[in-house]
Amino acid sequence: MIHVMLCDDHAVVRRGIRDTLAEAPDIQITGEAGSYPELREVLRSAPCDVLLLDLNMPGRSGLDVLTSLKETDSAIKVLVVSMYPEDQYAVRCLRAGAQGYANKAADPMALIDAVRTIFQGRKYLTPEVAQMLAESVSERTPEAPHTTLSERELQTLLKIATGKRLSEIAEELTLSPKTVSVYRSRVLEKLGLSNNAELTVYAIRNQLV
Repeated sequence: MIHVMLCDDHAVVRRGIRDTLAEAPDIQITGEAGSYPELREVLRSAPCDVLLLDLNMPGRSGLDVLTSLKETDSAIKVLVVSMYPEDQYAVRCLRAGAQGYANKAADPMALIDAVRTIFQGRKYLTPEVAQMLAESVSERTPEAPHTTLSERELQTLLKIATGKRLSEIAEELTLSPKTVSVYRSRVLEKLGLSNNAELTVYAIRNQLV
């Protein structure tokens, strides 16, 4: 039996994934969480072989969770299930320690195959991601400026690009507005931009949102 946990801040999404995985007789959902603190609590009380993890969560992001699991040498295998486009985030997640990446817009039944593949110790790659990895090996193309951003800086960029105010971002990330303002300043400096409007344009042009 493959023990699976779901970590996504949207209960409706978790239910959809849970209903999909219920079709597989060899998969059992052992816990759910809507944030990193909840995930930590659930992991203490239930077994987990494969974690289905969203990237965009309140407080610590999915990439932060990947880093934490990696630092503790956790045996849990992680499949990132996100709405963000594969060409911008899949490779980043794999480098951070994920064993696979699936888009929420993909065929739900593919999740069952992904969970089984990861449980068996293999990477789960869609054809699109496999092609990107192949191209990154064969070609030395210059990296986009946003690839130098830290996870918090990237989160700040994405939330600004979707029209959120600094106070709203601070509340969602459980940070102080002053800290978020510092992240914003760093993003502007690293990307060579001047204001939120330019940040939004950059995010759209680079298909980050």
